[in-house]
Amino acid sequence: MVAAIGVAVVMVAAAAIQSRWKSGGVDPQEGATHLESYTAPIPVPGMVTLVDLGANECIPCKMMAPMLVRLEKDYRGKAAIVFVDVWKDRAPAERFRIRAIPTQIFFDESGKEVTRHEGFLGEKAIVKQLEEMGVRRH
Repeated sequence: MVAAIGVAVVMVAAAAIQSRWKSGGVDPQEGATHLESYTAPIPVPGMVTLVDLGANECIPCKMMAPMLVRLEKDYRGKAAIVFVDVWKDRAPAERFRIRAIPTQIFFDESGKEVTRHEGFLGEKAIVKQLEEMGVRRH
């Protein structure tokens, strides 16, 4: 199953954010990015990083999309929020040993994995984890 899963680095986003990504208007240090404009490693060096591994066509992933867009905006410059589409490129799925989608992985500033969760993860739980890692909203 994992072998059939592909991964591409993209942030699940609303049309406005997607157009910014395609135009290269999102700085990787500011948060979420699209594969075409994102060249920094994951996790983002020196920054708390939330990597959400899913797929644009996955129902729980679609449910998380608007929330991730809000969080990317709220945490811009404080934490990187990155979405990885696992149906587009296999390498990151294998690298992160993904067994189910969506999977969220939280990394500290040094790039060490702090925790991971499989399945839908609500906004309150994400905010709580980021706060426990020392990152405040706004």
